[in-house]
Amino acid sequence: MMRKIVAAVFVMSLSVVPMCVAQVAQVAPVPADSAPQPRIYVTDSNSWQVSGGGGGTAGGFGGSSSGGAAPQTAEIIKTFGQRCPQAVINNHLQMADYVVELDHEGGKGMFAHKDKVAAFVRKSGDSIFSESTLSVGGSVQDACKAITTHWGAHAADLAAMPDPNAPAPPPVVAAAPAAATKASLSITSTPAGADITINGSFVGNTPSVVDVYPGENVVLIQKKGFADWTRTLKVKGGTINLNAELDAK
Repeated sequence: MMRKIVAAVFVMSLSVVPMCVAQVAQVAPVPADSAPQPRIYVTDSNSWQVSGGGGGTAGGFGGSSSGGAAPQTAEIIKTFGQRCPQAVINNHLQMADYVVELDHEGGKGMFAHKDKVAAFVRKSGDSIFSESTLSVGGSVQDACKAITTHWGAHAADLAAMPDPNAPAPPPVVAAAPAAATKASLSITSTPAGADITINGSFVGNTPSVVDVYPGENVVLIQKKGFADWTRTLKVKGGTINLNAELDAK
């Protein structure tokens, strides 16, 4: 009887496990945060290493030293990817929101070297963070915290800030003013040979065809021995025929 009870419990346990696994598999993945992330550009950073040695005897002493800068940019970018997943490392300076510069001092003991790190807003050049730490990872982590904090408070302001390195817009070329249309006055007089004055300027003798601008024009016809003849015309366009009948004085 006891064997039958144990076998029944074992079968039930097997039947429950697949159901639990199926329920875990049906859990929907958590959607990733869709908020924009700050973009960081890492400048060409160097690791300064100095080494030396010396020795001597009772008769003399000699020594030598050597050192220089070893590029560390790729290592820092890798560390940013590991320590600062809430930011995007960008290889185009013009596309970045922040610029990070880090100098790593190597060739010393663990507690003697210093990593100097500084972070700047790319568009304005303003410094938002600088410090010295004992490790690249610590420098990257502290810079990441400073940048993400600043981004959370000023992302909208940075987006609206003008980019000093953006190419200047092409100059606006003013459109040439449209040529003003003209109207024509075909002027005759009886008798002919009279002087024609338009808007105070002598323009010829009758009969003549004279161009005038649209609008109000004052026409004066004069001939010796005859009374002056004057008209004010509001001209719009086309050709207007005008005949002056001069009265003898």
